[in-house]
Amino acid sequence: MAIEVCESNQLAELAAKRIAQALEKAIFAAGTASLALAGGTTPRAAYEALAKIPGIAWPKVSVYFGDERAVPPTHPDSNFSMARAALFDRVALPSGNVHRMVAENPDQDAAARAYEALLPARISVMVLGIGEDGHTASLFPGSPALNERTRRVLPVVGPKPPPQRLSVTPPVIEAAGLCIVLATGAGKAEPVRRALQDPLDIQSTPSGLARDGLWLLDHAAAALLS
Repeated sequence: MAIEVCESNQLAELAAKRIAQALEKAIFAAGTASLALAGGTTPRAAYEALAKIPGIAWPKVSVYFGDERAVPPTHPDSNFSMARAALFDRVALPSGNVHRMVAENPDQDAAARAYEALLPARISVMVLGIGEDGHTASLFPGSPALNERTRRVLPVVGPKPPPQRLSVTPPVIEAAGLCIVLATGAGKAEPVRRALQDPLDIQSTPSGLARDGLWLLDHAAAALLS
C-alpha cells in the first residue's frame, strides 16, 4: 500500500504523472502496456492531464475499461465516451488499441464473455475510483460478483441508473500490476478509511480489493486516516 495526499486542485496532475510513470515502467519491462480506465469526474480530470504529458509511447499502450454502463458509446453516461473526449481524441493512440465494453448488448452475458476474452492475463496499470458506499468499478457492497473467482467480467446491477452494467471481477483487480485509486472529497473519507485501515471486508467495502495499490487522495478524502 502507498498513499499520497495533495490539494484537491493538484490531484489530477499527480494522478496523470503516476499513470504515465507506471506505463513507462511497464513498456520498458515488456515492450507494451495495458491500461484499464475508470469512469467518474475525478478520473476524467486525470485523463485530461494525462493527455498533456509528452513522451508517452501511446502506440504501445492497449486500453481497457474496468466497468461500463449499458448505454451506447455516444451516451453521456458512457465511460468510453468520457474517456474518448478526455484522452483518446487528444493523443496518438491508435483506435485499434482501445477495447470498449459493449455493455449495451442485450445479451449481457455474451458481452461479458467477449470482453473477458479480450482482457490480457494481467493489466499493467488499473485506474480505479471509490464510491461513497465503498464500491469500485461496478462492484457494489454485497454484490454476488464479489464472490467470483473464475469469470473475469460479469453483468452486474448497480444501485443508480442506468443499473445494468458490465464490470471486471475481483481477480482482475487483484492481478493488476498496479492499481491507482483516486479519491477526492469528504464523502470519500469514511470508505477510504474502511478500505485501507479496517480489517479487510470486501463484501462491505469492495474498494479494499485495491488496498495494496497506490492511493492518491486529497486532504478531505484522507481526513480519517490515522
